[in-house]
Amino acid sequence: MKTLKSLNKKYPIIIFIVFFFGSVLNAEEQPIDIWNIDKNKKKQELSNDNSKVDSDDQIAETSIYDLQSSNQNNSILIDSTLNSKKLKIIGLYDPEDYDLKIDMWSNSNGDQLKYLFSNLSKISLSEDASDLMNIALLTNAYYPKLNIQEDEFLKIKSNWLIKNKDRELIEQYLIKNQSVNLHPELTRFLVDEYLSESNVSKACEFFSKINEIISDEYLSKFNLYCLINDGKNDEAQLIFDLKKELGFQDEYFENKLNFLFGYTEKTETIISEKNILDFHLAHRTNPEFNFEPKDTTAKLIWKYLASSNLLYNIDDIEIDDIDKILLIEKATHDKNYSENDLFELYKRFQFNINQLLNATEAYKTLSNVEAKALIYQKILLESETNNKLQLLRILKNLFIKDNHGNAFDKKLVEFLENINPEEVASNYSSFYFTYLKNTEEKQKNIKFSKDILHQSRLLNYFNGDYAKSKIEKDLNNFLKKIKKDKKYQLSKKDIILIESIKSDGIKISKKYDDLYKLNDSEIPTDMQVMINNNEVGATILRIIEVIGQDKLEALDEDTIYFIVTALNQLNIDYIRNKILLKVLPLKV
Repeated sequence: MKTLKSLNKKYPIIIFIVFFFGSVLNAEEQPIDIWNIDKNKKKQELSNDNSKVDSDDQIAETSIYDLQSSNQNNSILIDSTLNSKKLKIIGLYDPEDYDLKIDMWSNSNGDQLKYLFSNLSKISLSEDASDLMNIALLTNAYYPKLNIQEDEFLKIKSNWLIKNKDRELIEQYLIKNQSVNLHPELTRFLVDEYLSESNVSKACEFFSKINEIISDEYLSKFNLYCLINDGKNDEAQLIFDLKKELGFQDEYFENKLNFLFGYTEKTETIISEKNILDFHLAHRTNPEFNFEPKDTTAKLIWKYLASSNLLYNIDDIEIDDIDKILLIEKATHDKNYSENDLFELYKRFQFNINQLLNATEAYKTLSNVEAKALIYQKILLESETNNKLQLLRILKNLFIKDNHGNAFDKKLVEFLENINPEEVASNYSSFYFTYLKNTEEKQKNIKFSKDILHQSRLLNYFNGDYAKSKIEKDLNNFLKKIKKDKKYQLSKKDIILIESIKSDGIKISKKYDDLYKLNDSEIPTDMQVMINNNEVGATILRIIEVIGQDKLEALDEDTIYFIVTALNQLNIDYIRNKILLKVLPLKV
């Protein structure tokens, strides 16, 4: 093995290595205030690395750093005061793009924010609510200061991104901000997800875009492995030697690396399930790799086995091996096994004619696995709609009872899609419509109405397609027509449209004031207090909480009214307009 003597000839690489593995000193890029950049250059500079190190914070070098020559690239700098780190503003979006401000969190109480985030973490947010959460958390803004630490707020961002599982967004966030050290758990989630799909190249491609010194041990090992995977063995060897000199110890990892470096012809056959990287190394370094998962095997490893074609071959499984079939059900529930494969396995079970004829009673005397197989076979034989629905419900409940409900998901939808809804009895309608999912949402076109205010062409104002002078004239003319029509009563949606346009400074004649009355008390008291205190970020969180699991179109008019009113009071027109264009138009 190469020794540290070889390092003397490669000073530039040594300096990079030392900083790369900041086991001795932890380096951090310092912030540049991106909001004080000249406006003409903002777009260009925001796309570049916005880190900057304050000269007062440069490190007092130790002996190992004396190896650096005087003309070494000045971009490699280290913060010497670990306890006085200055965190940069971290995000993806310019606040001006969403009519927000860089101080959107400044007036918020951290205790209240933590309470709101705790509530939101328990909700499976709809796509509309999730989009708003991304805007709230990923818009560049100062951290809240009262009763919350910066690392707590960063943790909240990290937790949300992990829950939302948008890998493209996570990668964009980490790379743009070079924030791996601030978000080690988020980074680990990202690369582990890639590796669990046997996508080593994608995981390693991420590390190639990271310029900061990685301090997390697991991520630094992953990065070291990526160098080997990319054929950069000399660089990887130098880094590994230095890591060992600095005290790194991991016998399992070293054993695998020695094999990959070519120093040993074979490696230990021990398979570690400690993490997905260790498991992958065991697979890669052992040509005779064989692993049988257990009930305690982590989901990521199940996923890795599935993506690497290392799971059981259905044809090789004996139907009397109930424990193994239960494991396959669990893997199917976690989407690591195909539902089609599982149900093909059920078709291999043998039942007598009496069991099939009386399946709705006979299944109760069987084990859960056999019961599922019997009911499934009976479903395939049943032609009467409501009898089939009864059997489908029994089978779904059997999966749920074993905590494997998702294993009968797509297959259930396939059955339901072949059932005529007009033939569904009332006692099965709830089950039918609960589990029947539309696999594709049809694109709906907006249809304007000349008779209904909130569905008129005035909606184009919220697209930015209306001059202020024209919208003022057209709105007043429409209200004039309404006032003459004694049968027309302004709906809540009409009022939402009028008030939104008025909040933008459009003048409406006072003679139309008597057409409707406002009720500001419809805004929840706590939300109004936030608005009065200019707690913009907290108000958006409350709006997200109100939307919750629902699509915007599913919210009632009163809820839409107070949401839009809140956004009007805070002058957040971009978000307001997006909401209005979803909930007001007639769509066909």
